[in-house]
Amino acid sequence: MYFCGIKKTQQFMNFSISRKISLGILMATANFCFAQDKAEAALKKFEENYPQEKIHLLLSKNSFVAGENLWFTSFVFEGYSPSTISTSIFIELYDQNKKLISKKLYPLIKGKGSGSITLPEDLKEDVYYLRAYTTWMGNFSDEFNEIQPILVYNPSSPEKLVKDTVSPWTAEVFPEGGTFIDGIQTKFAVRLKSKGETPSEWEGYVTESLNPEKKIVSFKGFDQNVGSFSFIPQSGKVYQVNISDANGKKLTVSLPQVASSGINLQVKSNNDAIKFTLKSKNVSADSQFKVLGTINNQLVYKAKISKISDQEYSIPTNQLINGILSLTVFDENENIVAHRLCFVQPQILKISQPALKNITLSTQKRDSNSFNIDQNKAIDSYTVAVMDGEAGSHESEESLPSKLWLTGDLTSKIYKPAQYFNSDRNFEALDALLITEKWNRFSWQTIITGNFPVIKYKPEMYLSYKGKAMQLGKPASEAEINLIFKMPNQGIKYNVVTTDKDGLFTLNGLIFEEDMKFSYQLNSEKATKNAVQVYFQPNFAFLPLKINLPKTEYQLVSRNGGDKNSQEIERAIVNKRSTAEFNEKVTLIEEVTIKAQKKDLTKKLNNELSSPLFKSNNEVVFDFVNDNMGAQASFNILQWLQGRVAGLQIQMQGGNYTASFRGSPIAFFLDEMRMDASQISNIPVPSIAMIKVIRGSFAGNFGGGDGAIAIYTKRGGTSGATIDPSLPSTLTEVKLTGYNKEVPFINNIYEDERLRNIAQDKRDVLYWNPYVESKPSEPTVIQWYNNDDAKKFKVIIIGFDENNDLLYYNKVLDQSK
Repeated sequence: MYFCGIKKTQQFMNFSISRKISLGILMATANFCFAQDKAEAALKKFEENYPQEKIHLLLSKNSFVAGENLWFTSFVFEGYSPSTISTSIFIELYDQNKKLISKKLYPLIKGKGSGSITLPEDLKEDVYYLRAYTTWMGNFSDEFNEIQPILVYNPSSPEKLVKDTVSPWTAEVFPEGGTFIDGIQTKFAVRLKSKGETPSEWEGYVTESLNPEKKIVSFKGFDQNVGSFSFIPQSGKVYQVNISDANGKKLTVSLPQVASSGINLQVKSNNDAIKFTLKSKNVSADSQFKVLGTINNQLVYKAKISKISDQEYSIPTNQLINGILSLTVFDENENIVAHRLCFVQPQILKISQPALKNITLSTQKRDSNSFNIDQNKAIDSYTVAVMDGEAGSHESEESLPSKLWLTGDLTSKIYKPAQYFNSDRNFEALDALLITEKWNRFSWQTIITGNFPVIKYKPEMYLSYKGKAMQLGKPASEAEINLIFKMPNQGIKYNVVTTDKDGLFTLNGLIFEEDMKFSYQLNSEKATKNAVQVYFQPNFAFLPLKINLPKTEYQLVSRNGGDKNSQEIERAIVNKRSTAEFNEKVTLIEEVTIKAQKKDLTKKLNNELSSPLFKSNNEVVFDFVNDNMGAQASFNILQWLQGRVAGLQIQMQGGNYTASFRGSPIAFFLDEMRMDASQISNIPVPSIAMIKVIRGSFAGNFGGGDGAIAIYTKRGGTSGATIDPSLPSTLTEVKLTGYNKEVPFINNIYEDERLRNIAQDKRDVLYWNPYVESKPSEPTVIQWYNNDDAKKFKVIIIGFDENNDLLYYNKVLDQSK
């Protein structure tokens, strides 16, 4: 036997594919060659050209009241590492009829993003569906979109949601490896499914159909998904499984017909190795077989076997990663004769946990709590959520590890998949579950025949727009166009683009929220004579949902007049009301703070620009550096000034402006030099830093008279963005739509004493921060405030180190323990 190296990294469309599995291809008993190796060649092509993305959404809650905000953090993976393929994520909200209610677009940085959706006030009570996907995922089945049901309550709706406990459950049985052969002991997995909820307690036994009273083997279900049993079948006999739940419901399922010949694949996943055995019955001694093992669409194991025996083959796990290993047995014609999924090292999950220190907890209402995350130089940032310990969380049912390692690559409904990766997980249950599943990312038969996905959608680097320039009704070919962007809080940015022969150009890598405005002009001496028109079209688009929405465990029933809301709904209603009160107070406080800050900044600007001679106790100052107050859109500063100061009148007389204050004429000054009004009116508004209207006498008015309009222009050292005053004021303005803006989550609300007089605080989510900076030389401090009744706290911490290894913490902190 020998090892062949596998490339650790590949490149795809200028995006680096995540780290590859380091185990080489193990060759066993390689004393012959297959006439064809189409499977390996097809897999290599699929792996290198069709990387797969999957998404996990961490939600702020698992149920909501209409009108509430829903916050989420999105994690996008390529295989088992954060994806570098996509830089934008699409989020949509659907009702049960697949009617689109809301859609959002947010950026991804290193595979992570965050955002919010405000649920409409008039949403009727029902189960709704949150869909998340990337443009690249549009090239593959929508089955792999993240589609997450959420409960939305509304007490004013005529119908209410109740758990579906009446829908019947069904069962299927699956032989290990897919074969059931005479005389070979075979392990079976029994899988329960239901539109509603499957039973938590159930059992079964196997009998012959002609002798149903005699039990061959009995078993009990591991959980609400799966159970297993083993026995040795005999040719010519027909078997059945009799299943019953704790409520007395019974179901009989027939087993497959016993085959007289074939190959049986048996697998065990141990700490040190994946071990498998091939057993056969009535198979020609000259038959040749090939076993391929893949993880995340990558070939990690290959064995060619010329003689079937009871030999046990071993795949060492010391170089493998946690994840699903798919083992497939082919005959010499590359037909599949057996197949099995198993999990690599379920006993040892490679998840690191943060070290929490200095934990300070209080059960007093609205009191402060905190803990420190010990410094970790390998982590840039954390996602941290703290919730009331009694609140429900979807992360407890389908966690990030379960999405990463299990449900992200399988399409069937699994009840509470997070249980297979908890500290008290059942390894045998997970193994049985994987017997009932198949690898859904590709089909061997499909790719061997050369049928690969059609790539319709290529990932763009953040936001991208196509532009087309027209001049005099024809494309502006190979022309330079000046783009003048008005960036929020960044002033004016310039860019020059050159069109192709068809007048086309592209704007790539844009990251901005809501709308961005900019102007354009042809970079030519004839620009003013031959105007150019530019049309834009986004290179990104929301994609239609092509599959049906999943079944829900809830149903709607009529609401009676005397029905009382559950404690969960009542808490949510109170929380919605108090959140609105919080937001109102916070907004008011922020407005007061901003006004105070602007007042201080304006005072500073006035001191910088005004000489002592032009200072007065009776002055009105307009600060265009820190707040332009809409003046940028005005063509004439004197027109803008009209009506803004009580007693000041500005009039046009004889083609020139005059100004008076309470009937007395006043003078105009530009940078403290007396100036004619005609010169003042021609000053470009963007070049003005400040206007001061002085009422009454002041020292600088040497020419006599009371009062003045003093205009100060922007100059070197003046803070704030300036605009080139030579730019034409008649440029066409264009507006591009950017990413949606996330509603801010209010952390540390009681730091301001003015918020403590809220009547009730029933918040389920006490702290929410998708981007907590990790400090390399000191602990990261997480601090939050209680609601009115929390006694314990559910803490979720997620991060990825420099090797893209997962750091995950999901525990309840309880002061009493």
